[in-house]
Amino acid sequence: MALKPFAFSSASILALSLATTAHAQAAADATPPADNAGEEIVVSGVRASIVGALNVRKSSTQIVDSIVAEDVGKLPDNNVVEALQRVTGIQITDRAGGEAGQVTIRGLSDPLTTLNGRNIFTAAGQSFALQDVSANLVKSVDVYKTRSADQIETGLAGQINVETRRPFDFDGFTISGLARGIYNEQADSYNPNVALLVSDRWETGIGDVGLLVNASYSRTKYRNMSTTAGAFVPFATETPPTGSGLSKLERIFPGPDNVNWQPGLNYGLPTAAGSTLNINGVDTPYYLGRDAVFSSDLYGKRERPSVNVALQWAPNSSSVYTAEVFYAGFRGQTFNSLQFSFVDWWGNPGPVTLYDGTNIIKSRTVDNVYGFNSGDFGTSRTDSYVYALNGKWDLGSRGKIIADVAYQKSTNQTTFKAMRTDRVAGQIVTDFNAGGGIPSFHFDDDSKLADPSVWNVAQFYDNADKATGDAITGTLDGYYTWDDGFIRQIKAGLRVDRRTAATFTRTQSANGLGRSLATLPSEALFTNSGFFDGRADVPTSWVLANGYWINDNADTVRGYYGLKTSDQLSLDRVFDITETTMSAYIMADAEVSLLGRPLKLEAGVRHVNVDTDSRFYDRLNGGAQTASSNGSSRFLPSFTLRYELTDKLRLRFNYGETLRRPNFGDINPNYNLTGDLTNVGYGSGSAGTANLKPTHSKNFDLALEWYFDRDSAIYVTGFRREIEGLVVPLTVREYIPNNGITAGATNYFAITRPVNASNGVLKGVEIGMTYFPHYLPGPLDGLGFTGSVTILDSKQNIPESDSAGNIVGQSSSQFFGVSKLSYNATLAYDKGPFNARLSYIWRKEFLHNNEARLFANPIGVWYRPEKSLDLQLTWNVTDNVGVTFDAVNLTKSTQQNYYHFDSVGNADQFNLGTTLLARTFALGVRFKFN
Repeated sequence: MALKPFAFSSASILALSLATTAHAQAAADATPPADNAGEEIVVSGVRASIVGALNVRKSSTQIVDSIVAEDVGKLPDNNVVEALQRVTGIQITDRAGGEAGQVTIRGLSDPLTTLNGRNIFTAAGQSFALQDVSANLVKSVDVYKTRSADQIETGLAGQINVETRRPFDFDGFTISGLARGIYNEQADSYNPNVALLVSDRWETGIGDVGLLVNASYSRTKYRNMSTTAGAFVPFATETPPTGSGLSKLERIFPGPDNVNWQPGLNYGLPTAAGSTLNINGVDTPYYLGRDAVFSSDLYGKRERPSVNVALQWAPNSSSVYTAEVFYAGFRGQTFNSLQFSFVDWWGNPGPVTLYDGTNIIKSRTVDNVYGFNSGDFGTSRTDSYVYALNGKWDLGSRGKIIADVAYQKSTNQTTFKAMRTDRVAGQIVTDFNAGGGIPSFHFDDDSKLADPSVWNVAQFYDNADKATGDAITGTLDGYYTWDDGFIRQIKAGLRVDRRTAATFTRTQSANGLGRSLATLPSEALFTNSGFFDGRADVPTSWVLANGYWINDNADTVRGYYGLKTSDQLSLDRVFDITETTMSAYIMADAEVSLLGRPLKLEAGVRHVNVDTDSRFYDRLNGGAQTASSNGSSRFLPSFTLRYELTDKLRLRFNYGETLRRPNFGDINPNYNLTGDLTNVGYGSGSAGTANLKPTHSKNFDLALEWYFDRDSAIYVTGFRREIEGLVVPLTVREYIPNNGITAGATNYFAITRPVNASNGVLKGVEIGMTYFPHYLPGPLDGLGFTGSVTILDSKQNIPESDSAGNIVGQSSSQFFGVSKLSYNATLAYDKGPFNARLSYIWRKEFLHNNEARLFANPIGVWYRPEKSLDLQLTWNVTDNVGVTFDAVNLTKSTQQNYYHFDSVGNADQFNLGTTLLARTFALGVRFKFN
């Protein structure tokens, strides 16, 4: 999508590798010259991006896959996460809201996120929300699959480094910008995406000086629609045996001390026809049915302002100073229109039908059922700043010293308010899977769902949270090189980082008002319509409290319920953490000749020492404080081999060790409780484990790469991760009196804590290809292909515990978020003024999470296969102006999940939720003048 062609020669390949494959802020300067210069390749547009990424991999010592913006503002996606989904080994989850969400590298979800080589984070978290980085600010994104000693040690998955632009990237004055309008079909909304970059440099009496300002703003209004069949619980059959004490089709609750059945068995209750439970000493057959059906119609808006400012000064030819500021903001609000109905123990149960050969209820009718609607309104605001100063000094022609100091601060604030309305409906008729994993349900009075007079004003929930984090980091790196001999370079460095994090929270709630929804002001009511786009046989319209009105009139609503108003509310402190990290490394590059071909070696060791001082505040006991200190120290070796088998065939091997540090929230021992909302006999909750240790991984990679043409290659990588101390959840039933729970009040809770109780192995193969043929005739000249296939296999042990928390056995599971097979394929076209890219992404089903152990279904929640077909077109009207068109999710794919654990469960009988994913279309214009 270039407006002006440019050339990849030996010099430009080297410049590109120096600019985009840095291990850290300093490493780009340490990269030795590429020895694979060939004939000059003049490329532009989408082809330039693809070939540029290929040259990054070719020139790097490590295994690196990249995305390169071949010109200003031309990373061909809306944000970094969306761009990454086309990289080999990258898998994306959580696509709701009109954009891609979480990133995994080879199935692992904890990549180290860095900006220009500096570790960045969001608020009190350990990583940065990459979707908050606008693609308009990005020069390149490098995904490091392997690690060396000069890289920051965290992130089992690898490292994602985002490079922004600087004034010395340009020869002189440059101004560029873009403006796009994006249509979200599901929300029927038009959304702006604009960016502007201005950069200049001057020769002055004190040397070269450059200044760059790059700003971006985007807004998205979206709509998420989902419908869900609830969890499984047991019911009596139509003819319960004498002595069981059960009535026809009565729900079977856990008895005293769970005599009747134990909620939360990993595999759920048996599903074979005729399976029994011992009820009052009698073997009693049971059915497994869903406790509820519900639909969610979520209206959301997010805004992302971002700015990057860089000032560079080169007083002479041997030194460069860079000062820069980076800001990323997020403003979000969501109004979730939730319709929820029980299908179980309220009212009079009617006839049921079963899946053949099972005791699983497929459809049923229930009279006099309780349900509620809930107007849920949430807000979120994030502000993240990075201030940095960097200096580079040449040591003659053979060495360099790089010093960098950075300060960053990030704050996130959220609020949540929800007003429920409830009623008892005359009858509900439900088919839990009416086809394609989507339930069907209707009430005998669907027409009254939008009548406010039949709804009572019920509970109100009012919560808020705040998280802050900051860090000051200093690094000092240096290297020296030799032209011949065995040792070619020695490099060493130090890094000191002091990180603080704090979180705050408040909660308040109240029960119903005992009055009709119709008594509230008319503007307090909201009736949604057109739910699920006609793709499910469910109610499409219902009335409830208007979340926007609730948020704008929060104190009025609090007054209705007799709750504290804004002038009386304050946040309670949850934890304060200070973490100090000191690390040092030394590494050497060497080269020998093997069978007349160069064999390059890189070996090093990194030592890291971490001290974490924490203070936790127990809100259940008047803010009582608990102090904790934890520390760890470890040597992390690394080794890389790169052998030039031929001029076009290359072999790489890497061994390295990495760490995953616990999330700060995971070491907070205080409770977060939810009452017994579904009458299973106890509530649920979570708490941290103060003495959690880092997870450690030994990483092996072997790659064979064939660069069979100047802009084409095939590469195959095999890899293995041996991981010790994986953090997994362990559930214990606890007695917690005086807990302040009002909704579902109880003194017993199933508390889930993280523990270092698992080891695992992740292994797999990546196959990638980039191919631009040079023999195609006429208009087909300029056609090319890039794509990859990733095959993964993973296994970890999961401890099984009794209600007292004693580990009584072990089961095994694959890693969360790992699809055993995924692929992406892109057909690119670059001819004259026209550029095009048609991309298809697909991933196999995967284990997303384990549900709380509260019900009779398997705890594993799996996602069905996911796919997306995207199209991007560019017409370069002139050398300076281009028009773009983009379409995402052309096939209108959905996101679906289901229950499955080990061999129990499937997508049909154990279907869970279905979410419609938006299709978007964008039209825009780009310009660049220099």
